[in-house]
Amino acid sequence: MIFAEALGWLTDPANWSGPTSIPTRIGVHLLYCLGAVLGAAAIAVPLGLFVGHTGRGGVLVVGGSNALRALPTLGLVTFLYLVVGVGQVGVLIGLVVLAVPPILAGTYSGIQSVDAGVVDAARGMGMTGSQRLWKVELPNALPLLVGGLRNAVLQVVATASVAAYVGIESLGRPLIDGLRVLDYGQFIGGAILIALLAVVVDVVLAFAGKLVIPRGLRLTARPRRRAKATDVVEVGGDR
Repeated sequence: MIFAEALGWLTDPANWSGPTSIPTRIGVHLLYCLGAVLGAAAIAVPLGLFVGHTGRGGVLVVGGSNALRALPTLGLVTFLYLVVGVGQVGVLIGLVVLAVPPILAGTYSGIQSVDAGVVDAARGMGMTGSQRLWKVELPNALPLLVGGLRNAVLQVVATASVAAYVGIESLGRPLIDGLRVLDYGQFIGGAILIALLAVVVDVVLAFAGKLVIPRGLRLTARPRRRAKATDVVEVGGDR
């Protein structure tokens, strides 16, 4: 069976040592993901804060974000590799382009979703525009902002395997090598590693989000429970 072959590849000691070992590839994969998300956040978070706070350029941001989502990452990485000539730079730019839209959307939506009454109250207290942004709007926007970051990280972790196409030893290498020699055990094993890595990273980010987002905001962000048909509603003592 293919899954038995994948398990055999994953448990083979030869794949866990050396410069092309599984731990080394996981480290390279995570390094590119970290660089891409940090680069995207440096672009998308300030832009999302500015547009959400001022209300200027919202249509342009949404349209540009949707256009970036439509770009094929593999095609972009290949194009940049041919133009720039350095695989690492092309891969990072391609992954940054992939990560910008969800972070930008989360930041912009988070600022826009802040209750107008809260902002008006801060304005009535004499807060300046920058004070309202950093002390009122940004803290209340954290749930959606963190959600955008988590979404971006998951997309980048799943897509960073394209780095292997330009010779980088990421977790995409088992996929390419497995297809080239028709070793489907290696191919499935590489896919399993990417999926497990995405799950582990998402769990870590979820825990980090609980530390960053105040409990009150987490509770507010949860959808309210709908009343069931069996619920008993009492009004003035009558049912």
